[in-house]
Order: sequence, then structure tokens, then C-alpha cells
Amino acid sequence: MRPVVDLKLSADSSVLEVLRAMGEMGGFMGPHLARSLEVLESMMRAERCLKVLTFTGNLVSTGLRGILADMLRRRLFDLVITTCGALDHDIARSLANYYHGSFDADDVELRSRQVHRLGNVFIPFESYGATIERFVRSLIEGLSPGTVLGTYELCWRIGEKLGSGSSFLYWAHVNRIPVVVPGIFDGAVGYNLWLYGKRARVTVDLTKDQDLLDELMWSHKVKGALILGGGISKHHALWWSQFGGEGLDYAVYVSSSDEYDGSLSGARPKEAQSWGKVSPEARTVFLKCDATLILPFLYVGLLGTLRGSNPSK
Repeated sequence: MRPVVDLKLSADSSVLEVLRAMGEMGGFMGPHLARSLEVLESMMRAERCLKVLTFTGNLVSTGLRGILADMLRRRLFDLVITTCGALDHDIARSLANYYHGSFDADDVELRSRQVHRLGNVFIPFESYGATIERFVRSLIEGLSPGTVLGTYELCWRIGEKLGSGSSFLYWAHVNRIPVVVPGIFDGAVGYNLWLYGKRARVTVDLTKDQDLLDELMWSHKVKGALILGGGISKHHALWWSQFGGEGLDYAVYVSSSDEYDGSLSGARPKEAQSWGKVSPEARTVFLKCDATLILPFLYVGLLGTLRGSNPSK
């Protein structure tokens, strides 16, 4: 039994001090946030640990993209698994602007004004579809006929062509961090890849991704993951983590979904233990929260704990 301790903060309290103090406050998600920092720090310091980052595409439409890019710039993760939407937004925001909006906007009116709404982010038509189409078409036209790419190779080509330090795909390219997109055709990039790729005889071979994941998982006995959101990116990481060991040894889930409808997005780490996707001895934590609320603070805290241990971090 540990007593609940009141938070005692001042204007001089650092983010790291606040996070550590939250570990003693008792309820409710506060201690989970503090534990998330502890698990991530342990994962980062673990020897020969395969560190995996997964996230959903909607996060890239927000300023959280800057943190995702910086994580890859600092080489904090060895593998990224995400959605086609993440590629769409990374390309679009590298070449055009998105804008602050409102959840309560009139969507019929927005349509008439040629504006898409993603939650409370406004995306002009010209910033999205046409911009992505031109980019993907130009990319494909620069490839040799008969080119066959895994999605991670496609992502490196996109990052190289973007050449933007604000792009997470750019830093994946620079540091040769594989970005795997199992649902590559579920978005604008995938659609245009299909549309123009078949004319240029440029194709994506998903089995190349599976070969890469097979090699990574079996060559690392220790694995950890920061999983932001749910869906296919979360499941693909969990599915592959069961191979070459007993599942993830470190797992931080961040999701606003519930588990009581049986959804994968809301499933807790303990459910994955029944499938062998998370180790019975794993250090895990579930944060029921919107990632845009907690990741900035969690990331600053993580950088604080790693400062001095590795100059590149």
C-alpha cells in the first residue's frame, strides 16, 4: 500500500519534475503518465532492443507531426508502422498549409467552400488531393519502368524527394529507419500509386515489407513499442512482435478508445498477453487519452531523462 501524495508544484517546476511527481498522486491517469515515462526510458536504455513506433495518420495533420519527425531525427526508434493517411498528410503539409478549425463547423458549408474537415483541422481541397496527386505522379515518373518497392522503400523515396526537415518521412530517409505501411492503398498516396504506377509499371510488393519485419523480429529478442492510437498500425506491430520471442517486453499504449466493444484500438496490453504479442513479464502501461494532450509533455520528459546519456539524443 502506497499513500496518495499531494502534488506540490511551483512556477519553477520542470516538466520532468511534474511528471515524476504525478507518479505519487494516486489517481487517475496521472500515475499512468508517470509510468509511461519510466517504461519508455527503460526501453530506450535496454541493450539490443528493437524500438517500434506506431501512429495513426490523423496525428500527422496536427502539430504533433513535429514530435514524430524529431523522434526519427534523434533515431529514438528503429521501425515505424503507420497508415497511408500519415503519408498523405506528411506530403501535403510539406507542400501546403492546414488550418485551425472547429469540431462544430457546418460541414455542408465547408464543402461548398472547398474545405475538408479532420476533427478541428481545416484542410483546403488544393492543399490535399491535387497536391498529393502531383507529387506522387512526379515521383513515379522519376522511377525506372519495372521498379518494385516495399512500402518502406517507397517511404524513403518520398522522404528524399520532399527534402523537408519538418517531414517525418524525410528523417526516416536520412537515418534509414523503415516506415512500413500495411494499408498502403487506403489513402491518396496509395490511390495515385495505383493510378499512375500501373501505367509506368511501378508496383509495391507488400511481401518485401514482411521479409523485412521477419528479419527484424527474429534478430531481436528484446522488443518495445510506443503505440499511438489503434487500427492497423497498432495491430501490425503486435502481430509481428510475437515472432522471435514472447512478444513485446516494453509497451506504452495511448488510445482514447474503450475495450468493452472488443475493439483492437481500445484493447489493453494485458489482452495482447493472451495472444503472445506482449510478454507475460513485460513492463506495460495504457494511457486512455488523446495523444495530442500527453505526447508533448511525455516527450520533453523523455528527452530530459536521456540527456547526457547519448549526445545525439
